[in-house]
Amino acid sequence: MAFPEPKPRGPELPQKRLKTLDCGQGAVRAVRFNVDGNYCLTCGSDKTLKLWNPLRGTLLRTYSGHGYEVLDAAGSFDNSNLCSGGGDKAVVLWDVASGQVVRKFRGHAGKVNTVQFNEEATVILSGSIDSSVRCWDCRSRRPEPVQTLDEARDGVSSVKVSDHEVLAGSVDGRVRRYDLRMGQLFSDYVGSEYGRGCGAGPITCICFSRDGQCTLVSSLDSTLRLLDKDTGELLGEYTGHKNREYKLDCCLSERDTHVVSCSEDGRVFFWDLVEGSLALALPVGPGVVQSLAYHPAEPCLLTATGGSVQCWREEAYEAEGGAG
Repeated sequence: MAFPEPKPRGPELPQKRLKTLDCGQGAVRAVRFNVDGNYCLTCGSDKTLKLWNPLRGTLLRTYSGHGYEVLDAAGSFDNSNLCSGGGDKAVVLWDVASGQVVRKFRGHAGKVNTVQFNEEATVILSGSIDSSVRCWDCRSRRPEPVQTLDEARDGVSSVKVSDHEVLAGSVDGRVRRYDLRMGQLFSDYVGSEYGRGCGAGPITCICFSRDGQCTLVSSLDSTLRLLDKDTGELLGEYTGHKNREYKLDCCLSERDTHVVSCSEDGRVFFWDLVEGSLALALPVGPGVVQSLAYHPAEPCLLTATGGSVQCWREEAYEAEGGAG
């Protein structure tokens, strides 16, 4: 008689605080990993953008050039450039190594909530309170956007990009998906299954699942929803956290096993994606957890609350040279 195979170990959640970065840039509006997860960016209310090694807690460079607080940033696939957007209505392209501004794109009529590179880092997509998504060509000298997506009826809070698709979440309660190859627009009204159109309220954050099949949507009704990307079908709902006032981040864990969200009560919530059950409510700090970022390949989480960023790993993790 053969012994049963040991059950594969479940995914480990990052719940051991390794480091706290006191960022020294006012309130941290957003924290973002770079493409390989070795570095992170922090966006400050003091108009600066900072590049860190989060596991070591070391500041590598400060980027100054915005005229008002920085609200979002992203790194290019080859780590050579950064893009950022903020309260000055500008979208900025930076050279990572020199710290210099390469281009400053102006055209939005209100603050820029969200920025992303396309996969080749030839185009920056920016979403604004002015209800538009604008596409800026990094290589051209043209001052105007190469394309403007203006279907939203209220501010655009969150934009994500895959190889041929743009996902845009708006305060108007809709998620819009643009298929760049087909020139088509797909629009899902989130929450409309309940109450025939009195939907879930403003959308604050959206993201693709890592396998590209699903869309995770966060709304100001303190609910996250998982949708089938192609059909818009509701696959799951996740509740327990508090999100009534602020634009907070959500994401999926590195293997799509858990849904993760900030909360206004000072915690980060993890739910089992399939079961919908709460797996962990991680206490981070006394105030709102404003932003989070999940490592692309490992159980490593960054959280931002107040003026600091916390770096979390799984319980079994040992930092280089002994425990963190």
